[in-house]
Amino acid sequence: MVLDFLNSVKSYKNQKYDTLKKEAQDTGVPFSDPLFPADDSSLFLKGNHGQLPGRVEWRRPKELCENPKLFVGGASSCDVVQGMLGNCWFVAACSALAQEKELWNKVIPDYKDQEWSDENPDNYCGIFHFRFWQFGEWIDVVIDDRLPTINGELVYLRSREKTEFWGPLLEKAYTKLAGSYEALEGGNLSDALVDFTGGISENIELQKGGYSDDEVKRKELFKIMLKEIEQHSLMCCAVAATDQQQMEQRTEVGLVKGHAYGITAVKKVYIGNTGLISFFTGREKIYMVRLRNPWGGKEWEGPFSDGSPEWAKISSSERERIGLTFEDDGEFWMPFEDFCRHFTDMSICHMVNTSWFSFSKSWREASFQGQWTTGPKGTATDRAGGCLNHRNTFLRNPQYRFNIDGEEDTILIYLMQKDTRNLLREGGKNLVIGFHIMKVEVNRRYRLHMIMEKAATSDYIRTRGIFLRCTLKRGRYVIIPSTFEPDLVGDFMMRIFTSKESDARELTAETPPRSLWPCISYPSIVTKITVRGASGLEKQDRFGTDPYCIIKCGGENVRSHICKDTLEPVWNVSAIFYRKNVNSPLKVQVWNSNIVMDSYMGKAIFMAPLSTETVIHEADLFGRKNEKGVKKPGKVVVELITTDDLLAY
Repeated sequence: MVLDFLNSVKSYKNQKYDTLKKEAQDTGVPFSDPLFPADDSSLFLKGNHGQLPGRVEWRRPKELCENPKLFVGGASSCDVVQGMLGNCWFVAACSALAQEKELWNKVIPDYKDQEWSDENPDNYCGIFHFRFWQFGEWIDVVIDDRLPTINGELVYLRSREKTEFWGPLLEKAYTKLAGSYEALEGGNLSDALVDFTGGISENIELQKGGYSDDEVKRKELFKIMLKEIEQHSLMCCAVAATDQQQMEQRTEVGLVKGHAYGITAVKKVYIGNTGLISFFTGREKIYMVRLRNPWGGKEWEGPFSDGSPEWAKISSSERERIGLTFEDDGEFWMPFEDFCRHFTDMSICHMVNTSWFSFSKSWREASFQGQWTTGPKGTATDRAGGCLNHRNTFLRNPQYRFNIDGEEDTILIYLMQKDTRNLLREGGKNLVIGFHIMKVEVNRRYRLHMIMEKAATSDYIRTRGIFLRCTLKRGRYVIIPSTFEPDLVGDFMMRIFTSKESDARELTAETPPRSLWPCISYPSIVTKITVRGASGLEKQDRFGTDPYCIIKCGGENVRSHICKDTLEPVWNVSAIFYRKNVNSPLKVQVWNSNIVMDSYMGKAIFMAPLSTETVIHEADLFGRKNEKGVKKPGKVVVELITTDDLLAY
């Protein structure tokens, strides 16, 4: 199923904000959400077992301060502070979100209309709504504004300004999707970034990837981060804890283990004086990143930390340019080399640009929703074959084909499964998922029955989303998403981003369909042909010869790419044909590509009888029409194999 989710908004559990708000206005009673009640079921997975240090009271913002506001002075990365919940991953994502007004306008829709109004106090009805991207569509989540407190203080996320409530209310809406506040304990940073944006999240292992020791890799990563922050992508990072005892321990440089930090700026910072002389002579520069600790304190204590002597090397104008402040707000700068050395992981939520009307690179997206299902063997419901380790069942999985039309293309692929956080009470958890890509025949239209040449493979991880960036050569490919083990069921979404239209589609049929007319015969054999190339071709014009080939069989034509300026082209183009008559030949024509009209160079004819293994043929080229029997310069080399088992390939 191909998706169009860019403008799709769906009400969560059919709760419509406008309808519920009007009902509250008509009755004069502030909205109370029956689907997310103000009791322990919304706080805990299975009851309070001493997680909180006191009795919880649910209070509305007007019961916590005199003049509550959704925003005080707009949203900024320093607004929100983590509470009594291990959801620093969510708070870090909020910090990243707050920097991008266009994004939080999507997550917090109609924020001006939702704001408490001194001029129109009747607008307040105790109801708010927020939007999150969930599995291909934006979900509008309605909440009441009753928040959990202990001794008059918010229990969970709070704003630095006591009268500002966008953070606590956003957290409550996200919690409603998860089922309870406790369900947000120990989540995945990249998941929150995707839910806020509809982007695709890439995880980078900084220490395992050796970025601190490899200057080339480090510079390339910094270049990527610069570009991504210009594209308004959201980025966060963390220092991994190896065990539970290390959680929230501080490193020797002040960073907190098991803790997520938001990346709020990426800059080249110039050292020394500014002015015309330094402009023309060049200045030394240092790569730096700005980060924020969701706790609002416990900052970096290494070079270029707040108030450190290294800042004396930076001119006042340069400090002003990068927005340097020395406040105890959890935000700090650090050199990029130190960033790669001390942080273990980072996430980039790519805001993939699919607009045609853009000066930056635009992508073409193909998105599909599918399912891993179990059913009778060989049927359309038998679609849970496990990973490639299970070679006998792997090809039972759903299959999708796509094309790379240029010489090569760097593509992005994101596989995600449905969030299971709201199923934690029932023991729900993510499946171990991943995908495998194979290069196939350029005219492949039916499901694969044989494992083909590997093009790329993702990691298999127990996580909600898997990202892969890879470069593929020209051709057609089949991507197979799967669970690690066979016979596990679940829903998934596959997103494929390419530079050009990829003609991506799901492969559902096993073989060609039978005709409704009994007089039309059905294919009895299947032939695979690979045209390796040609040699000794005739030079046809002084501007160079640009040959390509056309494979013809049973009324179907398959064309190769053009090889520029050569008499010895290498095409390596493969095609598959379902044939009705074993005695009908396959023809390979060779043409020279020209600006005005292509010119014919010759053809070779091949018989393809039943065979148990691939046969290599070399054949002379001949003319056509009046020159049908005339030998032409050049030979063509092909590989052929034919079987009467239509499910062989």
